[in-house]
Amino acid sequence: MIHVFLLFSLCFSDYGLIQGVTSLGINYGQVGNNLPPPDKVLDLLTALKLSKARIYDTNPQVLTTFANSNIELIVTVENQMLPVVMDPQQALQWVSTHIKPYFPATKITGIAVGNEIFTDDDTSLLGYLVPAIVSIHGALVQLGLDKYIQVSTPNSLAVLEVSYPPSAGSFKGEVSGVMSQFLQFLSSTGSPFWINAYPYFAYKDSPNKISLDYALFNKNPGMVDPYTKLHYDNMLYAQVDAVVYAMSRLGYGGIEVRVSETGWPSKGDSNEVGATVQNAAVYNRNLLRRQMSNEGTPLRPNMRLEVYLFALFNEDMKPGPTSERNYGLFQPDGTMAYNVGLSALATSSSTSSASISLTSSATKASKVEYQSLVYCMFLNLLTFQGFMRRQH
Repeated sequence: MIHVFLLFSLCFSDYGLIQGVTSLGINYGQVGNNLPPPDKVLDLLTALKLSKARIYDTNPQVLTTFANSNIELIVTVENQMLPVVMDPQQALQWVSTHIKPYFPATKITGIAVGNEIFTDDDTSLLGYLVPAIVSIHGALVQLGLDKYIQVSTPNSLAVLEVSYPPSAGSFKGEVSGVMSQFLQFLSSTGSPFWINAYPYFAYKDSPNKISLDYALFNKNPGMVDPYTKLHYDNMLYAQVDAVVYAMSRLGYGGIEVRVSETGWPSKGDSNEVGATVQNAAVYNRNLLRRQMSNEGTPLRPNMRLEVYLFALFNEDMKPGPTSERNYGLFQPDGTMAYNVGLSALATSSSTSSASISLTSSATKASKVEYQSLVYCMFLNLLTFQGFMRRQH
């Protein structure tokens, strides 16, 4: 398996899946009983030339394995730990145990304090959030790590009361008090606002009102914000800008927004409209293409949007509808759940505006290079399939 991944990497050394993209990361969830060990995951990330990842805990096996690699890692304080680490001494103990022994060999660049706390079913957690964030940051300051590690918390898009049009973006009234405290922390520390944004959910809930092409980054007329006159050709950028406007309404217009999660499921239940392999491949492929251009949103065109794809693997033990277990780019055995890039140059479909090129507009390959790349990919796929058959 490792050799196949390395073969992919060599073939893509000049065209890499994300060559030149400094803003793309991936979420490495581990809610499965059949996932590969961290060393194999590291091989995969390296072969894909991904240099940023996020995990949902501080798994010591992952932190140890990723030492002396090129992977920048965001780790997580689990939701249930918030009441504990809000105490400064407990936060210092947590950082001393879960961060300090691994840093700087392991490039920990961020700590997510909880996940989607503002919209969690356990509303009691919200009161612990800002004190926990402040305490974790204070512990980093004490240990001299605050210059290297940012602290924030990922938020569901459901934290917005209004998201359309983007310029009308506003937070729900019931969270505005704590949100203001949180934004004050981000502003004072230069930390980003992390948003988990899924156009899939909006499309699933209103497939007759929302254009699938608009949700998938395909060519479409888009929409013009009636107040700012900014044109949006995809939903993700509109969602991000809605967050920017919501922060501005609370007096914090200068905070960077980063997408901590986005993706599209390749399989769903009968009522999960749009959860197909084809749509998942198109969404992620088009997003990768946007990332290769280091794009910003219409509101912030010169600030590249940092995005973490969800997710690296399908995770078979995740609760909820079928879609929850089918966001991965890869199956647990390392095979692709669908082809997000390897055959993109050679294929096109009715749901795609054109045959997708994985080279950025500034570095387009010539016809000869194009044909060589397709040939190389074809050989890789044959090698990969042969290797997998020999394993069974």
